[in-house]
Amino acid sequence: MSAELPLSFEFFPPKTPEGADKLAAARRELYALRPQFCSVTYGAGGSTQEGTLQTVQAIIAEGVEGAPHFSCIGASAASIRDKLAQFDAVGVRRIVALRGDLPSGHGSFGEFRYASDLVAFIRAETGRRFHIEVAAYPEFHPQARSPEADLDAFAAKVKAGADGAITQMFFNTDAYFRFVDEAYAKGVDVPVVPGIMPITNSSGIIRFADGCGADLPRWIRLRLLGFGDDTASIRAFGLDVITDLCDQLRTAGVPGLHFYTMNQAAPTLEICRRLGLG
Repeated sequence: MSAELPLSFEFFPPKTPEGADKLAAARRELYALRPQFCSVTYGAGGSTQEGTLQTVQAIIAEGVEGAPHFSCIGASAASIRDKLAQFDAVGVRRIVALRGDLPSGHGSFGEFRYASDLVAFIRAETGRRFHIEVAAYPEFHPQARSPEADLDAFAAKVKAGADGAITQMFFNTDAYFRFVDEAYAKGVDVPVVPGIMPITNSSGIIRFADGCGADLPRWIRLRLLGFGDDTASIRAFGLDVITDLCDQLRTAGVPGLHFYTMNQAAPTLEICRRLGLG
């Protein structure tokens, strides 16, 4: 089995100089794993767009491909066109194209209602200049009308020109494999890379899972709650669970692993060390 499974990492823009220093240190550690690219998140309505681009530029300057998350909710065609020109000017060649969430108090979708509209616009404006990733939801988007509608929305993003997809976090490999099979049946033939969230604390992972509609299996939830404030046991259990998840995925031949790092290096480094990656 090859150890050269493609890896990628997600970061979020730091809000303080101290946070920026910590993220820079985490990136340096994670670069030892030779990531294919590193993505940087983008707040509701583009609320962190300046920090996003600054972080992406730092990653590119460090010799790694940086990919900004780019959401279209509330945007105009002109603003999207300007941002694409800005990306091009600073050397961005990969974009994670998202619909995004409406910021509170914002009443309009703008000129783009769906991520597929954004993907189609990027292709029409820039051809193949950018490699475009989109989001996938193995357990279906919490706002989807139905699983079938969600699969149709995903297929539309790919048919609009997406090169690949990154999934929401999940803890049940059957959900991922079924999603990939059903998407393939709809004509989706791009790589669908599993999104991996290391478990480092109970309250955080339970809140994330409940918020995004990811199923946190009852046995994992109860074990985490049973540890109470024993952070060492939570981390040890979390490493075992996520390493096993990744091992199952790798054995099945997934096209890569995308880690939601939460701007921390240690959990991802340890999972990859156990897997013999990097």
